Amino acid sequence: MEIEIEVVGKGKAIAVLDDRNPETAKMIYENLPVEGKAVTWLQEVYFDMDLQLEYENPSPRVREGDLSYWPPGPAFCIFYGGSQPVSEVNNFGRIKENLDLFFKVDDGDVIIIKPVG
Repeated sequence: MEIEIEVVGKGKAIAVLDDRNPETAKMIYENLPVEGKAVTWLQEVYFDMDLQLEYENPSPRVREGDLSYWPPGPAFCIFYGGSQPVSEVNNFGRIKENLDLFFKVDDGDVIIIKPVG
């Protein structure tokens, strides 16, 4: 499953959902499109979500380009650099095109996520 992540007025990135947390990936995909206001923290962009999910296969670590769901938020997180999450997350996908877009994101930017195709 592929998704498009648009930072309104700044560009678009493409990500692929994976099987590290398959139920999390499935539920997020089924609830697209979603829109939120960006919050930046170190080299992470995230936004609050209405979708409330539990931990599935939580991890305290992420890799550059990971998409993660943070149940305490709940929040959709995009890790574009060397930052690590403040607590465990469900990693469920990776940016495959235009990761550099997220270096341009400012607090309050509107992010729209939708399925590709």
